[in-house]
Amino acid sequence: MSDRTSADVLQDHRAAGKFITVEGLNTFVLEKGAGEAVLCLHGVPTSSFLYRKVVDELAQRGLRGISFDFPGLGFTDRPEDFDYGFASLARFAAHAADALELDRYHLVVHDVGGPVGFALADDHRGRIASLTILNTWIDVVNFKKPLPMRPFELPLIGEAELATINHLTWQLMWKGLGVADSSQIPKEESNAYVDLLKRDDGGTAFLKIMRNFADSEAYRDRCYRAVQDVPYPVQAIWGSEDPALTLETYGEEIKRVAGLSTVHTVPGKHFLQEDQAPAVAERIATFIQTNPQ
Repeated sequence: MSDRTSADVLQDHRAAGKFITVEGLNTFVLEKGAGEAVLCLHGVPTSSFLYRKVVDELAQRGLRGISFDFPGLGFTDRPEDFDYGFASLARFAAHAADALELDRYHLVVHDVGGPVGFALADDHRGRIASLTILNTWIDVVNFKKPLPMRPFELPLIGEAELATINHLTWQLMWKGLGVADSSQIPKEESNAYVDLLKRDDGGTAFLKIMRNFADSEAYRDRCYRAVQDVPYPVQAIWGSEDPALTLETYGEEIKRVAGLSTVHTVPGKHFLQEDQAPAVAERIATFIQTNPQ
């Protein structure tokens, strides 16, 4: 049994990255490798920590893997007065790309990072070299949060639900929703997600994100424009065993809206970046190589 703790994991994760200033916020960035830039956007309740293995795998394939923590999550600042809505996070992502001097980049999106990244791509389509879509949704008007996430929408109930999240309860969720084989992920690494979620503010900013999901027709139009008649190639990779954002519903939704011939699958659940990082990175690298810009 390892003597390593989640605190040790976070210390190593922090040491592997750097901080930049975006919109006046101290913003954590994980970056490895050289070559064409691949910017990976995370969702909730995660951070760049979810992409640590993918970034490594991309670097091994001659690419520059990058992921940053959105405001309110991971090591990035959590100001009380920040607008944690999707449009604001998309604007922040664009400014992060500017701060990283990414004139052109391949975009990877997941979970909440999907609708946020779609808006980013719609606003800056000339800078997007390709778009890879991991388990997410695109029809924001008709989207219904998975059952485990719905309590966070509600005042008081959301705070009470957040208080129940600890290392023990997270392990139960992790086995059910997170990864196909939880035995392959050391507990100190999976527990690090809880510590990153609740760092400094106990998760208050996370609740604000959960209560500010975009659901207007205008925002859905932005998402659709990011995958229809675009000057860059689009692909989807899905953790086929995801019980929340299922392949049958949300993967097929992406396929239909984006006009894709197929959705590539890997035997993972919602956090496919954890146990399917080599397969995900390989698919991204192959996609880039076969669609030169």
